[in-house]
Amino acid sequence: MARKLPRLRRVIDAPSLFAIGYGEIASSIYFALGVVALHALGFTPAVLLVAGAYFALVSLSYVEGTTAIRETGGAATFVRKAFNDFAGFVTGWALFLDYLIVIALSALFLPHYLGSAIGVDELRDEPWDTVFGVGAIAAITIVRLVRHSRLYRAVLVVAIVDLATQVLLVVLGFAFLFSPDALELGTDLGRAPTWHGIAFALPLALLAYTGLETVANLAEETRRPGRTLPKSLFSAIVLVVAVYVAIGLVGLSAFPAGAEGTALGEEWLRAPLMGIVDELGTHLPNGLDTALRMYVGLTGVLILFTAATTSISGCARLAYSLGEHGQLPRAFGRLHRRTLVAPQAIAASGATAAALLVGATLVHEDTVLTLASLYSFGVLVAFGAAQLAVIRLRFTQPDLRRPFKAPLGVRIGKGVLPLTAVAGLAATLAIFAVALWTHPGARYAGPIWLLAGVALYVGVRRSHGERLMERVISTDEQRLPETAYRRILVPMKLGEIGEEMLATAVKLAQESGATVEALYVIRVPLDTPLDRDDPEAEERAAASLAEAQLLGADYGVRIEGDVVRARAIGQAIVDEARSRRADLIVLGSAPRWRRQSRFFSPTVDYVLRKAPSEVLIVAFPQGVLEDT
Repeated sequence: MARKLPRLRRVIDAPSLFAIGYGEIASSIYFALGVVALHALGFTPAVLLVAGAYFALVSLSYVEGTTAIRETGGAATFVRKAFNDFAGFVTGWALFLDYLIVIALSALFLPHYLGSAIGVDELRDEPWDTVFGVGAIAAITIVRLVRHSRLYRAVLVVAIVDLATQVLLVVLGFAFLFSPDALELGTDLGRAPTWHGIAFALPLALLAYTGLETVANLAEETRRPGRTLPKSLFSAIVLVVAVYVAIGLVGLSAFPAGAEGTALGEEWLRAPLMGIVDELGTHLPNGLDTALRMYVGLTGVLILFTAATTSISGCARLAYSLGEHGQLPRAFGRLHRRTLVAPQAIAASGATAAALLVGATLVHEDTVLTLASLYSFGVLVAFGAAQLAVIRLRFTQPDLRRPFKAPLGVRIGKGVLPLTAVAGLAATLAIFAVALWTHPGARYAGPIWLLAGVALYVGVRRSHGERLMERVISTDEQRLPETAYRRILVPMKLGEIGEEMLATAVKLAQESGATVEALYVIRVPLDTPLDRDDPEAEERAAASLAEAQLLGADYGVRIEGDVVRARAIGQAIVDEARSRRADLIVLGSAPRWRRQSRFFSPTVDYVLRKAPSEVLIVAFPQGVLEDT
């Protein structure tokens, strides 16, 4: 089975992926610090550190699975590959819950940061904070439905602002607030906090590390994911954990914990960083305290707004992956020219997140605790399934190319057991047991959510006459010829269709052990000498061939690049195929030719008639890709 490159374009480079990773994970401190401090008291930094270590351990398995199977969908995808469609759906449905909770919490906390920044206390009062949050979700959803927003460059700026803000609070906090004596308070384990309080806080601390799935979900859109994803994600995690622990120390120095709690988890529960700013204001000169409050508050609004936006997009990408494999209605599995992912997925994500926020507010007076408990249930189900999938794939597909492997493996038979995944699975099961014991929301609402998803899945499969465990092939997958090729010629073409051509050639070469001949043809007009220099065209050719060789390196495929100058591209392709003794030529066909009198372009038509070897056409229906 050979899969074409996804229709989601590979446009994310290493800095952008690091920014997305840091921004997604680090944004959760704006709403997680208070709820953890409420129960962990003086052990808050330690609990954040333990949760961070667990998060880093799980990320090893995530990165292995994502770089080996580079499709959107994150853990749901490699669980589906390792087991079956039903297991993949259950994982994806649990992840939906986490995305929706991040959207809801980001929107709920947003008015508290805004109100603190501009001095409007009404925004921080109930139920107006919920009303404002629902309005924010609606606004984000409408914007995403109107146009496709690629936030990669914007997210880089937001991540820099986020890091600068958090480092500023750490520096000022250690300069003016840090107190070793204050940190000793609230650390009488068994009394303040109680053992139950620590057990209660540990699952909640997972809320401080959201965003792993969002990064994994971008594997299809990342350039050289085998190299970029591990480096970017691990760098972001290490930095986030260090900053979180430091902010926790500053927060407890500002609001020492006692037997009755800490103001960081009570008065400032819904805007914990603004509580630190408020305490810093008593040590700063007049005017600087106001400026700091405005800066941190508005920065918090920006970061929470961005987190909600990227979570809606991540939710829609996951829906796309499930929809194209028959795990959700097919409408969710189609790309759209204006919004990229299906508008139905965007609208459903926004509406469900808003309903979840309102429902949590009505059901329980502590909305934040209810949502945080549900988050721990969803994330632990997904993390456990992901690590099981990585372990299983090590034995069922031992020869699968893995640009990154979780370390510390032990060979058992034909496979290698990853000990880090085993340790991560054991830790997941332990924390999951603690969550079910201490959190009614996880114990009751979590299983109800899963049962609702299973009912939906069964309905979708029955409506299409498909079995529950059946592996449904997506519409952008196809069987390629089984012929063993030695040399595959692929002419380089700019745009999405060109990327699809190259990816198809690389995938086929990977399966047959062939060499890919990447050919860039510079077309020279009749009134221009063939040997005349064209620096701009030559520069484009060199850059295109370099990108091709990097893609080949990611997949372990040898790519030989060459540039030729010719009057006619089709004739040049045929001549080069003959001289190189190519066994296969891979070409692409733009949809626009089907709207004209001919089915293929003149170049493709010429090659089909004159080629000395087999020709594979990578073609797409109208509306799938922009004409290139």
